[in-house]
Amino acid sequence: MALDFRHQKLPNGLNIIAECDEHAHTAAAGFFVSTGARDEPDKLMGVSHFLEHMAFKGTHRRTAEDVNREFDEIGAMYNAYTSHEQTVFYAHVLPELLPRSVDLMGDILRPALRQEDFEMEKNVILEEIGMYNDRPHWRLQDTLMKEYFGSHPMGFRILGTDQTVSELQCDQMKQYFESRYSADNIVVSAVGRLDFDSIVDQIEQLTQTWAPTGAQRQHDPIVFKPSRRTIRDDKLTRHYIGLLCPAPCAQDDRRYAARVLADVLGDVEGSRIYWALVDPGLADEADFSFIPQDQLGYNYAYASCDPDRAELVEQQLLETIDTVGTNLNPDEVDRAKNKLATSATLLGEQPRGRMSSLGTQWAYLGEYLPLDEELRRLMAVSIDDMHQLIDQMPFGPKSVVTLTPN
Repeated sequence: MALDFRHQKLPNGLNIIAECDEHAHTAAAGFFVSTGARDEPDKLMGVSHFLEHMAFKGTHRRTAEDVNREFDEIGAMYNAYTSHEQTVFYAHVLPELLPRSVDLMGDILRPALRQEDFEMEKNVILEEIGMYNDRPHWRLQDTLMKEYFGSHPMGFRILGTDQTVSELQCDQMKQYFESRYSADNIVVSAVGRLDFDSIVDQIEQLTQTWAPTGAQRQHDPIVFKPSRRTIRDDKLTRHYIGLLCPAPCAQDDRRYAARVLADVLGDVEGSRIYWALVDPGLADEADFSFIPQDQLGYNYAYASCDPDRAELVEQQLLETIDTVGTNLNPDEVDRAKNKLATSATLLGEQPRGRMSSLGTQWAYLGEYLPLDEELRRLMAVSIDDMHQLIDQMPFGPKSVVTLTPN
């Protein structure tokens, strides 16, 4: 099925990309702002996520009620999310309703940022922080990121802390917004049955007052050192283990080998970690993931178990990771590649999934890779490629954090 890729860069620097498919039954669009926790000053930690919330609190054209009502009126599957590197607003709709969803998203990306809304939403954010602090997996992950990245902003908490959010002022948020939510720091990705020229004209009108700021991301050097930390908590009944170690970045061609290797090691079913820990009942959960980011990447391993088995589970986990390169076999590599290819293809068959992939891809690479080309590169990964990756990045240095009962 032929897809028509289109790209237009507006005079203000905003990039619009699309895969047009005249046979699709739906369409999806997303605004990808290249800003997240790693772009924040330390005293403003959490401001990106807070801003995401504020986008839905109303604009100069719409109240908060108008925003939610209009998304509901067009039957949109819509949402937003904030990561360490992106803040994304998206909607998936019937093709004839795509212009209305684009108008809504373009509008909320210029929120009113009213003081009264800011103070009310601050309480919501603080409640959310408290909720995540009560979830061992998220507490472990936040602690591990801080332990691994140290003072580098990749170690910042996406939600921020009680202190940074409590002390954040509305004027500070406005200054951050004006510097990071600029036209030249945004990519609009659209996929499905759509009129590209019409969407470009609409977005150009919507964003004609959005000035470029030359927003850049700082890529501070990181020196990783092995580390270990144990946190004891009387409220816990399970033992949790988290591990981070270096991996290829999003711009590194070795990312394909890293993705296959991670699946061999730690897919939630049928992987080496699954057979070593979950299938025999040593751990109730265990996995290993490859996470490519802008100019850096890392692997994340996780397991939870009965505290009495903590030492054995950690030993098995580390041994499985460190010895994976000694006996890779073609069958398990082929299985991993087939699973990953199937997952990518299924995601690509839905405009929303493909829109997300395209937006992130363009933000990192500034280029278009058709799904067929992505699959070709994935399926071309060999055992030699994986051995070479292990030789170059041998799962270390590692940071290990455990959460355990007293």
